[in-house]
This record gives sequence, structure tokens and C-alpha cells, in this order.
Amino acid sequence: QVQLVESGGGLVQPGGSLRLSCAASGFTFSRYRMSWYRQAPGKERELVAAIAGTGSFTNYADSVKGRFTISIDNAKNTVYLQMNSLKPEDTAVYFCNAYFILHYWGQGTQVTVSS
Repeated sequence: QVQLVESGGGLVQPGGSLRLSCAASGFTFSRYRMSWYRQAPGKERELVAAIAGTGSFTNYADSVKGRFTISIDNAKNTVYLQMNSLKPEDTAVYFCNAYFILHYWGQGTQVTVSS
């Protein structure tokens, strides 16, 4: 079955960096669109960044353009989210998502940006 396991979250000061990882298993990675979503307390889940499983396209929310980079390693079936210049408003639970006909979700990893 499809499994997505996120890691790399934590507490970081404003202006700092974190790299999230999502290890995927149970499906053909290249057929899926892989994405990162986030959900802050009291807010709806929102798309942060997306990438084709082949790496042929990427898409970013306006709020993270120029600061976040999504990438994939097909050999490791892993998708990454490099987050730089973090702001307090980036604080949220970050979820890995795989989409091909159906959506699959990881358990989420907490990112807290605070001084």
C-alpha cells in the first residue's frame, strides 16, 4: 500500500532554514504528482509546492516563491522541501501528498518558526 513518511520538522528562528523529507513507498513514484501542503491552526490546508514525479514541472504558492524549493530523488523515492528565509507565518503542520487518481497523505510534521 501507499506509504508516505515525513521528517525534518522542528523549531527554527525567523530567517532560518529547514529541509523536510518525504519517503514514499508502495507505488510507482514517477506516475504521481508529489506535493507539500500545510495547515496552520484554525486555517484550511493549503498547497505549498508541487512537482511531477518525473521532475518535469514544479509549482509554488505565491507566499513561498523564491524561499522554498521542492525536489525529488527518484532513486530514493523521496521528495524534499527546502525552506529558507522562514517566517513566523510559515508555522504549520506540513503534509506530504501523492496524487494519481486518488490522494494519499502522510502523517504530517510540525514546523514552528519563532524566536
